[in-house]
Formats: sequence, C-alpha cells, structure tokens
Amino acid sequence: MNPAFFAVSPQDPRYPTALDAIHDPPPLLWIDGLVDALRAPSVAVVGSRAASPYALEVARRLAADLARRGVVVTSGMARGVDAAAHRGALEGGGATIAVLGCGIDVVYPREHAALAGEIRGRGALISEFPPGTPPRKGHFPQRNRIISGLSLAVVVVEAAAESGSLITAEFAMEQGRAVLAVPGNVLGGRNAGAHALLRDGAKLVECADDILEELGTGIGDWGAGIRGTRESEASGLASQDPVLRRMIDGDSYDLDELSDVSGLDRVKLLPRLLELELAGAVRRIEGGRFVRVRPSLPLRTP
Repeated sequence: MNPAFFAVSPQDPRYPTALDAIHDPPPLLWIDGLVDALRAPSVAVVGSRAASPYALEVARRLAADLARRGVVVTSGMARGVDAAAHRGALEGGGATIAVLGCGIDVVYPREHAALAGEIRGRGALISEFPPGTPPRKGHFPQRNRIISGLSLAVVVVEAAAESGSLITAEFAMEQGRAVLAVPGNVLGGRNAGAHALLRDGAKLVECADDILEELGTGIGDWGAGIRGTRESEASGLASQDPVLRRMIDGDSYDLDELSDVSGLDRVKLLPRLLELELAGAVRRIEGGRFVRVRPSLPLRTP
C-alpha cells in the first residue's frame, strides 16, 4: 500500500477537467501517482480480457505510438488488452492511467502488482471507491464511465458481442466522446462487438494517426497546433479562436453552451478546451463550467 494516495473532489483544481464535464462525475476521486497525468489529453484503449495475440500487439503498438505523441493512455488494468495498452504506453515513454474497480490500495488482478507500480511512477492509479474496497462484479461497469469520461476518445481493440468494452463505448457516446474500433478476425465471434461498432459508424483504426485525425489534431504531436498560439498575443488568439471569440467576459459556460456558440461538436470541442486551459486562456470552475481568462501578457507555457 502506498500511503501517498489522496482524494480530490470536483471543487479541487486538480480534479480532471474532462471527467468533471460528464453528467455524473465521481463526488470523490482517489489518486495514487502523478496528478499532472490527469491534466493531459487522454485516449482510452480497451478490449477483451481473453485477447488474441493480434489484439495484444495492436493495443501495445497503438498505446506506444500515442504515448510518443504526448497522449496519456487510459485503461482499466484488466488482463488482456488493458494491460497491453498500459505496457505499450510505458514502453513509448509516456504516461498511463489505470481506473480501478476496487480501492486505490487494492491490486487486482494480483499478478499486475509490478505493472501497478510502474503505472504509479509514470502516471496514476485512480478509483472512486474508498481505500480497502475489494473488487466486485458491479464495480467494473460503473468504473467504465470514468475511463471514457477521462478520455477524448475510446478505442476498442477486439471485443465480443457481450464485452464490457462495449459498455465503455456506450458511455463514451453518451458523453460526446469519439468512439473508434480496430477491425479483426471475422471468424469465431471474438471481435463481433468491435465490428458492430464499426457498422454503427465508429471510425476504423489502423494506427495512432487515425485516432488523432478523428480528434482534429492532425498527424503531428499532440498540442502542435497550440504552439503557435503561445507565440501570439492573447488578443490575437481571442480574435481567431472559435471558442474564445464567443465567450463573454464574466460569463461561464458548460460544454453544451460552448458547442452551441462555437459551432464545434463535443468531439472537437473538448480537446480544444483542454488546450486552451493548458495555455491559460480558459479556466474550469465548479460544476464543469468554463470561463475566459484575459491575460495581459502572451499565453504562458504550462
């Protein structure tokens, strides 16, 4: 057990912005690791526990490539695809977040104790359940809304028709997140759930570039688009940015209101808000709302 874990509420500035924007954020989030990992753009990579070698390799490669682009990889630390995604992110030199279906001080499954230690050192273990809470069947579907809520997109890598990963995808759609899926073998039904998502309009994923393009960030490193704005005066940014130029000083906005005034859907809006927050141009306040900040100097680098 690591005595350094702590809890944050939505009123705490350390509470993840993306998670605070969902309609049912956890009233208390336990964190063990690097809180800064929760401020960075995140993509969830989830899939089958009894994954094929193909799925494990795809999850590892996608996560490693995302990590190299500066994207945090979020998953559930389960056997199979989840563990492969966490390991891929670590191999890629990036950060990864594991959302637990038990207390923050309980390692489940037990064989992932070493992996949990690596995640803690390079990212974070998080849970809405109080310390000491054992893993229970009903906890895992509940925690899936946090996996999707933390993330700008959910990528499903191999999922059967009744897979828990589809629950995460459903939460993602309800939360206005992008849903993507990796195609796989059509024999045996091992990937029937992911193929159903593709038939219903999920974007097909073959590489990390597909994910970043869906989020509107192009194929360069995450945040490349904002580097130019950090070199500009705040007034110039405000006149050009579709979100900032619609925000009135002194007013606060939730995601739906910002989507209406900016013309951006949630899939494109949330990444932009996170970039603006990191740049110091907007600030999240209580209730998942955002206000505009007017610095007198060029935007600061976080």
